[in-house]
Amino acid sequence: MNKRFDRYIFFRMLGITLFVLVMLIFIFIMVDFSENSDDFADQGATMVEIFNRYYLNYVPEMTRLVLPVAVFVACLFLTGQLSDRLEITALKAAGVSLYRLIVPYMIFAILTAASISLLDAYVIPKSNAERIAFEEEYLQDKSENIDRSDIYRQPSPNTKLQVNYFDKTKQIAYRVRLIEFEDRQITKSTTANRMKWIDSTQTWRFENVTEQFFTETGFIEKEYREKDTVLSIFPRDLARTTSDIYQLTYEEAVDYIESIERSGAGGIEIPQVQFYGRLAYPFSIIVVIIVGFAFASVRRRGGKGAYLAAGLTISFLYLAFMKIIEPFGYYGTLSPAVAATLPHIFFFVVGLILLFQAKK
Repeated sequence: MNKRFDRYIFFRMLGITLFVLVMLIFIFIMVDFSENSDDFADQGATMVEIFNRYYLNYVPEMTRLVLPVAVFVACLFLTGQLSDRLEITALKAAGVSLYRLIVPYMIFAILTAASISLLDAYVIPKSNAERIAFEEEYLQDKSENIDRSDIYRQPSPNTKLQVNYFDKTKQIAYRVRLIEFEDRQITKSTTANRMKWIDSTQTWRFENVTEQFFTETGFIEKEYREKDTVLSIFPRDLARTTSDIYQLTYEEAVDYIESIERSGAGGIEIPQVQFYGRLAYPFSIIVVIIVGFAFASVRRRGGKGAYLAAGLTISFLYLAFMKIIEPFGYYGTLSPAVAATLPHIFFFVVGLILLFQAKK
């Protein structure tokens, strides 16, 4: 073994991966456009807007999603080709271990995983935010709101907030009630027709306000036309969607989850599973390299078609396992970290078993 062979494997993997990636993205765009073209036309979106605001911003996310599949197909194709030509057999006969053969594959996998992780941490969230804003404007049926009405939050241990409806576009809450209590006794109740977010001061402005102060002898009532209030609640805490995590950098995502915990909102497991899933997803590239190499390094009947069919089958099982496990994390049956990482751990173990059982 020499560096020439390592470079050959690395650059062949890179070339095949890019080719498969472009083909998968092209197919995805064609299918998506055929499904949404009527909605685009009905909402008045132009082709320039569709291309620039939607699909160009969709490409980074599509790349993140399908890159493990592209790498897996490339690994199966290249390794299967080497196996069919008996090149792997010749190298093993020359005393080269199968573990040494996988080294350039692993270098490619690690570099690819690190690259996509960096993109997911800083670049992809911004493009996702632009794309999702376009979807909300032109694809109304793609709304992913978690909280729609009767929203409850707990700004502090002794305060509870109820909002009948929140318009995240205007950042205005309607029919608001803020209750403060002490020793399980209500001490103050504030009701308002509207609560508007003032970005310049980072405060909420109550409009048409009625305050009631409760004492042992009765209560005192005050009314205001407007009153600014500081709460540990932000607009994003009242307008959560299932895609929020994918629009935030890693640092912003951590802060977002902490703010949900502070606000007392339910359903915190959903963003936690999504965040841990984002962190673990690049590791799937390393997993599929191990599985693909171990499977294709043994010569099989059927040639390249058998390898590609196996690749599609294993990819489907991998993705299906991830989607099946996620709801267990959403509903608390499994911890969010376990739900997000279990499929990767399972297939990693499968890959190691296949690699150990392969003829050395």
